[in-house]
Amino acid sequence: MIEPGVMPVTTPDGASAELILVPAPAPLPGSPYLFWLPALGVPARHYLPLAQALAGLGVGVALHEWRGLGSSDQRAGRRCDWGYRQLLDDIDGSASAAAAAWPGGRCWVGGHSLGGQFACLVASRAREAPAGILLAASGAPYWRCFAHRHWVRLAYLAAPWLARLVGYLPGRRIGFGGNEARGVISDWAATGLTGRYGGHGIYEDLERSLAAQRAPVLALRMTGDWLVPAASLDFLLGKMPHARAQVDVLAGTQGTDAAHFSWMKQPHEVARRFAKVVADA
Repeated sequence: MIEPGVMPVTTPDGASAELILVPAPAPLPGSPYLFWLPALGVPARHYLPLAQALAGLGVGVALHEWRGLGSSDQRAGRRCDWGYRQLLDDIDGSASAAAAAWPGGRCWVGGHSLGGQFACLVASRAREAPAGILLAASGAPYWRCFAHRHWVRLAYLAAPWLARLVGYLPGRRIGFGGNEARGVISDWAATGLTGRYGGHGIYEDLERSLAAQRAPVLALRMTGDWLVPAASLDFLLGKMPHARAQVDVLAGTQGTDAAHFSWMKQPHEVARRFAKVVADA
């Protein structure tokens, strides 16, 4: 078991959280590392089994913490709100800290679910392109990609209304995500309704950046993942037409389906696939 370290990260507006670092044993200069973004509502520490499995295969991992969760000093509420713009600022701070922890290292960026969407945005906005993008159970939330599309569209209309009513989205109570900031839910729902990435206070054209993104992508789709159907993943990858993409489909253990979150309990196959792509690059 590889013991993780932590690095405090503070962003320009004063929010702070800890970046979890899991280095590979005796890393060499220029060794690869993965900057990982969690799913919506999932604290970074839940990805420690994945990070430790990857580190054992020679790939160090930096686990980003979403604002409002885990080690973050912020909590969503009526007096505490943020959106995608602040999340991008937080990610920029964590990415810089990860680069400092692996000087000269080859950076890969990846994520799970919403984290995978943001990983693609990170790659598209980076001054220096990452070596590649690694996705697990991730795809765009565009409502037309889902089998029960009209119910999904209704959820995108209802979620921001509920968040405004309560002061935040009570995800722990309704069984979706964590307790999420109103701004995050507003920006997330807008992407779900329009199929386009953006957000309040974001003035750069994220869609244009994605269209120019060229880093290769490995996307792992889980067989039993109704939250990310194949059309959802295809829609996300379609935003990066110049990026070479490989899609692998993973089943669960003992012939069962791999669901949106169940793979996290036994992440060794995901780690093996990721490490092979990193080693072959």
